[in-house]
Amino acid sequence: MRNKRRRQRRLVDEDLLHVIFVKEAEWRNLRKIVDRSIDPLTEARDRLKLTEAVYMFLLKEAKHRKISVLRME
Repeated sequence: MRNKRRRQRRLVDEDLLHVIFVKEAEWRNLRKIVDRSIDPLTEARDRLKLTEAVYMFLLKEAKHRKISVLRME
């Protein structure tokens, strides 16, 4: 039972890391677009705030689960 639980936790942790990296890329791209825009739309700003909030929530969840989100580049 313990091995199965560990395996499931590891899989969930890997999925969480993958989602964090995807959301980070999405957030950075949206931020670049809004920063480079002369007059960004309210919808674009709202989307940026939402994406940032989701990304920060995922980071807090990873911290709570004691998952390292550092990656080599």
